[in-house]
Amino acid sequence: MMILLYIVAGIAVLVFILAMIAPKTYDVFRTIEIARPKAVVFEYLKYLKNQQQWSPWEKKDPNMEKKFTGTDGEVGAVSYWNGNKDVGEGEQEITKIVDGKRVEGELRFLKPWKSTSDCYMEVDEVSDGKTKVTWGFSGKNKFPVSIMMLFMNMDKAVGKDFEEGLQSLKILMEK
Repeated sequence: MMILLYIVAGIAVLVFILAMIAPKTYDVFRTIEIARPKAVVFEYLKYLKNQQQWSPWEKKDPNMEKKFTGTDGEVGAVSYWNGNKDVGEGEQEITKIVDGKRVEGELRFLKPWKSTSDCYMEVDEVSDGKTKVTWGFSGKNKFPVSIMMLFMNMDKAVGKDFEEGLQSLKILMEK
């Protein structure tokens, strides 16, 4: 009986230590330059429905269920999706628009596990007719997910998808 108590206490101490050293936040972003004026790029990016044309997750499940509510391109617009195991289920809501500069949103993942992240698309003029686009998201790792983040790198997990999506966006916008 005493051995069992020591084992349980040891596991509890291990979980506590892992929880203390686990990353509490994540911030993933990627950038790309697009040979189009900033105003044109921003006007395209502020619409959630346009993401269907370049999002890497559209390629992972072209048959996913999609619903849009609110006025697309305005605060409060929501894009809902429900797809295969590669895309899961969730929704993205536009929460803030800094006209001509930045669109912010909240990502609410429902499956495979519940989580909420902040996301954004930002445009900066590089030179006349060239625009730098930054796509990113950030959030907090809550216990027990924070312990999983010791063994999974969010940047590696999502960064490649962001790179693929931005490359598709560039090709689409530079046609």
